[in-house]
Amino acid sequence: MLQSRVAPLESMPLMALGSEDYAARIHSHWQGVLLVAGLPILPALARMAKAVGNYPATAPGPGDPPAQPDADRLCRLIDETTRLGPNRKPGQQLAAIVQSVFEMESVAIFDDDLQEVYRVGTWSDDVQDALRNICIFESVSEDIETGLSRRVLHLGNLPIGAMMMRGETHGRMASAIASVVAITFDRYHSFANESRTESARQAEQLRTTVLDSLAHAYKTPLTVIGTASEGLSAMGSLSAAQSGLVALIDEQIAALSRLTTRLLKTARLQASDMIPHAETVAISPLIEDVVASLRDQLASVTVKIEISRDDLAFSCDRSLLVALLTQYVDNAAKYSFAGSTVTVRASEDAAEVMFSVHSMSPVIPKADYERIFDRYYRSSAATNRTPGTGIGLSVAKRAAQAQGGHVWVTSDGEKGTTFYASLPAFPQGGVRP
Repeated sequence: MLQSRVAPLESMPLMALGSEDYAARIHSHWQGVLLVAGLPILPALARMAKAVGNYPATAPGPGDPPAQPDADRLCRLIDETTRLGPNRKPGQQLAAIVQSVFEMESVAIFDDDLQEVYRVGTWSDDVQDALRNICIFESVSEDIETGLSRRVLHLGNLPIGAMMMRGETHGRMASAIASVVAITFDRYHSFANESRTESARQAEQLRTTVLDSLAHAYKTPLTVIGTASEGLSAMGSLSAAQSGLVALIDEQIAALSRLTTRLLKTARLQASDMIPHAETVAISPLIEDVVASLRDQLASVTVKIEISRDDLAFSCDRSLLVALLTQYVDNAAKYSFAGSTVTVRASEDAAEVMFSVHSMSPVIPKADYERIFDRYYRSSAATNRTPGTGIGLSVAKRAAQAQGGHVWVTSDGEKGTTFYASLPAFPQGGVRP
């Protein structure tokens, strides 16, 4: 179980990021996070924050409100939330802290994981439904007349709750408060997941819980980095080099967010009660979408798509088929020789639809043909070549089996390596049309 040993971030004054004091603090914090997460983007953030600290903060313009009071309050909020014990539900304490620190009339917070609402101040009886709708529809809004701010609690692209605040704090500061609340919730859930892991040790649920906790562990620093990056962008007057580093951070945050979201989906895919939902899926645009989503990974190879007929379509679970082909194409992108061709094929007969992804890559020993689809297993042919978790191909296998299909691989030094997946042409088993 991955457990963070990083000291809490003591302050994060988004409105005063230019100070040397804050640059030193954030530099120290990200160095600590780097030791835990090992993420390549974190050193860039640390260098950028340190570089920004060498420049004076931009002076407020005529008529601009002073930024420091809100920055001080945000510092205090972060300081108090990092003192909360991770073994106790933080929701009610968070609501009280936010109300006290920002002198709000009322605060209500919804935890989607626990399906619980925490409130201070006066709220109507339907506040839970309102918060749930904010979370589901991701509706962020401001009502200046009533002083009501609505925010979604996000970890990367994943909504984990919602928040409503009635007071004078709006805009970017309200979003920053929501980010701090989301991070605090995630810390509690990570510890809760760790406890649940112990009780699930003898069952398949153990691995699912580990995957979910790992994904959440990465979402937390990504959310904080994204918040800090927004603050740096809001400063303005950055040099070209500093703006380039901000763009690099945003780009890598997006990439890591996609990876961790995939990991979360992987954990859910392992659930034994998963029931695929069938729909008629057009194959050609689906494959094109998968390839487009991996264009950066496929930059060093040529991609060729071959489909038996342009209007090929069949009934299947679209999200599971996307997950399967994404793993196959991503695997080919990782191991293909530079300058070679990756070929994605789809064809059909009376009983099944066949998919394959061919690449010129290191030979997979025949002894690994079956085991390579097991979770956490990596072929000896690739161990020293490309880093990975050994999870991807197991996802492809599970996605096929859930729809009554199966997967296999062939590998030859001259002909290359081909991963296959065969799915029934008509829904069967547990598939629900």
